[in-house]
Amino acid sequence: MLTERQKKILKLIVEHYIKLAKPVSSNLICKKLKCSSATVRSEMSSLEEKKLLEKTHTSSGRIPSEEGYRYYVNNLMELKKMNAEDMLKLQVIFKNQEMVLSDCITKSLQVISDMTSYATVVLGSSSHENLLKQIEVVPLNQESMIVIVVTDKGHVEHKTLELKDISSKDISKTVSLINNLIVGTPIDEVSSKLEYEVKPIIGKYVEQHEQIYNAFYNVFSEVSEPNVNIVGKDKFLSQPEFSNLDKIKGLFNKFDDKDLVNDIKSDADNNINIYIGSENNIDSDVTVIKTKFKTPTDEGTIAIIGPKRMEYERVVSMLEYLKENIER
Repeated sequence: MLTERQKKILKLIVEHYIKLAKPVSSNLICKKLKCSSATVRSEMSSLEEKKLLEKTHTSSGRIPSEEGYRYYVNNLMELKKMNAEDMLKLQVIFKNQEMVLSDCITKSLQVISDMTSYATVVLGSSSHENLLKQIEVVPLNQESMIVIVVTDKGHVEHKTLELKDISSKDISKTVSLINNLIVGTPIDEVSSKLEYEVKPIIGKYVEQHEQIYNAFYNVFSEVSEPNVNIVGKDKFLSQPEFSNLDKIKGLFNKFDDKDLVNDIKSDADNNINIYIGSENNIDSDVTVIKTKFKTPTDEGTIAIIGPKRMEYERVVSMLEYLKENIER
């Protein structure tokens, strides 16, 4: 248990360090709380003993520990509504009736990344959760067409194919074959089913089956890729915690690991969840704040990733606003 004065001191140190990334001295606390320096030093030592503060090697000041940030988030953080300036920038996006939802989400995360200097992530539904409902083909000209893939949840993907000297009749036969044999299959299993159920028999119905089969196989391979979009990972270059070249290289390698990033969805729920340092699977020096969204046609996870020295209150309010507008 912390005394009220210890809570005030910890809150001041966390919020000062978030803003300036500099260790907080006892003198600054004395001025803010109008206490004697001896009292403040004693309280700071006590907070250090409780593992809520740490002393740096280069300064006599203190910085929050991982446990200190966790205590702040659980007990001291004062959640507020999003400030008007931030809200206005996002409102412009969601009021644009010409943008589809996926574009609104991506654009919003780009704006949030620019405003906060943190990385943002959107992860769509797992392809295993979407079953193939049907595919359609729309000819563009004699050699080009759009393949439209529709799932049972209303999710639509479209890919452009270039097929030379292929008859429209052979294309239609292939589409019918796929719709008859593979509808109801999870999207991430379609490529495998094409390989074992369609490939052995397509030659009986379609003349130039090899070129057509390979084209459709590539379409489903692309569609089944994890739907991961990371915006602003370069923002970490401006964070003092990541000035070390090896450190930033290691972090960027993790962002490039699709399985690792896709795992952000693993325990997301409808609440705003905060994972500080060792609590997340990305890096012990970052915080991941995430939530799940759900619409009639899709569901996914949105996350903001920054240093542990993150503006927690602001980020939480942004994610709450974003989730609300996506679902609306």
